[in-house]
Amino acid sequence: MRVIRILPRAGCRKGCGEIAHRPREVTEPKRTDPPAVRVVLADDSVLLREGVARLLADAGFEIVAQAGDGEELLAAVAEDPPDVAIVDIRMPPTHTDEGLRAARRIRAEHPDVGVLVLSQYVETDYALELVSEGAAGLGYLLKDRVSNVQEFTDAVRRIDRGGSVIDPEVVSRLVGRARKASPIDSLSEREREVLALMAEGRSNQAISERMFLSPKTVEGHVRNIFTKLDLPATADDHRRVLAVLTFLRS
Repeated sequence: MRVIRILPRAGCRKGCGEIAHRPREVTEPKRTDPPAVRVVLADDSVLLREGVARLLADAGFEIVAQAGDGEELLAAVAEDPPDVAIVDIRMPPTHTDEGLRAARRIRAEHPDVGVLVLSQYVETDYALELVSEGAAGLGYLLKDRVSNVQEFTDAVRRIDRGGSVIDPEVVSRLVGRARKASPIDSLSEREREVLALMAEGRSNQAISERMFLSPKTVEGHVRNIFTKLDLPATADDHRRVLAVLTFLRS
């Protein structure tokens, strides 16, 4: 058998004639999607409850439990606390404020669980009662809003992140009713408009599109709101919640 020797090229260092090893392939770690927001649903209407569950599941949420009344809801949250509990304000047995009372217990006993209350009607007193101890991780929406899938799912995600969402109809009623003197009085009319949109859970970009203002102008209004309401210099998200709470309490 004849052996063919591979000779190095002229001027080549030792080893040039050897067969080079293929470089080892380095596999990058696969990107993992963030975990799905875990949701518990409570509504005595099976049809509505199943519809909302399907809508949320299609949008990437995980439905961990469903309940038909306040007691079932509290038991489900205690057994496996979700990220967000979505609660109908009126549930059995009296169909008055069982959902509201359950929501307040969840906030007291499970402070890390966000709460979104759904209501058939605009009930400003219930909304104010709900936010009386803080608005972080809290939402109050009319059931009609569920039909706008993008806005509804955005609201649930915002609550999961610790933000707040108040239905525009509730905000409108609160703006229109008589109130005592408050820090809100120091805001200009345009700043109050911006704050009302913040209460609805809208971002600066969404506010600029809604009001036909540049993002920089909206940022200026938001800074003025924080300054005039004497809010501490913390993260913007936290200050937005504090500003909304001041607005609702006024």
